Amino acid sequence: MASSSWLPAPLARLDPLIIGWMRRYGPPVLHVGLAIIFIWFGALKLWAVSPADELVRRTIYWVSPDFFMPVLGLWEIAIGVCLAFPRLLRVGIALLFLQMPGTFLPMVLLPEVCWVSFPFVLTMEGQYIVKNLVIIGAALVLGGQLHRAQSAFTPAAAACPVKI
Repeated sequence: MASSSWLPAPLARLDPLIIGWMRRYGPPVLHVGLAIIFIWFGALKLWAVSPADELVRRTIYWVSPDFFMPVLGLWEIAIGVCLAFPRLLRVGIALLFLQMPGTFLPMVLLPEVCWVSFPFVLTMEGQYIVKNLVIIGAALVLGGQLHRAQSAFTPAAAACPVKI
């Protein structure tokens, strides 16, 4: 564990308490936060009011958008529901990692929409896409909380050690 000796003594005593608090409450906040994001964004797609609607329609041009958008919305809602319930976390993470590569497709298929100046200056759409790196990191943190020794197919294995 890193030393907090550079902190003034009163803060150095608080440091482990703050770290412990973050360790305890960080994963549940990630569960709830990711669940809200996926359920909310999925519902917007189902209701055909998503700000990302046009971007998705232009990116996934080989499938009928009238079919694909509701399916994507339901997929995102399923991710959110699974992330909200610790027993379904493995399923949620699997669904999330199946979806994530598709979220980066506009960076390649529609570069004019994602870049003001390649490779550093992103448009708002490009920033919206790149923020998915944080979502991937959050999913990795949650997955890292699971017990490796348990079988992925038993109910006990689907339980997250962090209770919401």
